[in-house]
Amino acid sequence: MIRKPAVAGIFYEKDPDMLRKQIEWCFKHNLGPGSIPDIGNERTIKGVVTPHAGYIYSGPVAAHSYHDIAEDGFPETFIVLCPNHTGLGSGVSTMNQGSWETPLGNVEIDETFADLLIEKTGIMDSNPDAHLREHSAEVQLPFLQYLDPDFKFVPVTMWMQDLQTSLEIGVSIAQAAKELDRDVIVIASTDFTHYQPKKQAYMQDMQVIEAIKAMDEKRMMNVVAEQNVTMCGYGPVAATLVAVKQMGANSSELKKYATSGDTTGDNSSVVAYASMVFR
Repeated sequence: MIRKPAVAGIFYEKDPDMLRKQIEWCFKHNLGPGSIPDIGNERTIKGVVTPHAGYIYSGPVAAHSYHDIAEDGFPETFIVLCPNHTGLGSGVSTMNQGSWETPLGNVEIDETFADLLIEKTGIMDSNPDAHLREHSAEVQLPFLQYLDPDFKFVPVTMWMQDLQTSLEIGVSIAQAAKELDRDVIVIASTDFTHYQPKKQAYMQDMQVIEAIKAMDEKRMMNVVAEQNVTMCGYGPVAATLVAVKQMGANSSELKKYATSGDTTGDNSSVVAYASMVFR
């Protein structure tokens, strides 16, 4: 099956040429990395954290992760872990066949990897309904397609985001990559604090980010719970930390933190975004 775009024309431009220009705007923005990257071939990056709001709000922050991915080199497959905002589908859902359509073309699902992930986790199924209206994986694809259209991906949406579920997903991703000898990058799609004053959002988020920089998923989960941090993708980030550590990553870098207030000028109630890279 071909999964049609749910938020083209809403979160990002629907016209292909305008979308390419919008992505270039994100890269060149003063909140972005400042330039359009060249494609490298080092392949040291194991995973990233990146936001999923509309491009006009979070696109420049997301561009930092994609700038680093491009300069480091593309893998065969991206595993995109995201929260489930819609409530559709089961607790943890992937898609194990077909492709996703965006204005820049179709992206094929790595069916072999998805099948093995389902087999290894025991808690994941293939459920297209879970992805039908979910925006948080979809908005990652045009950035990747703009840079290099030759890749596959596996979408995983998590309604269940507890630590044990996240551990199982992370371990299974690393095991599947090793078993298939597949070069992968794991993308954790999340926004940080929602609808708080900018100063309060920053204070909360920096505690979470310090735990992520320490690559400590348990500490991160504890901070989110104890501080009531309204971070929507803490499970995907925890699963990514588990996976990348098992794949050999030993460093974490915050590339950019900003909020919607940095683009709108309204700091009274912001949504916060961060790009982070794991090597």
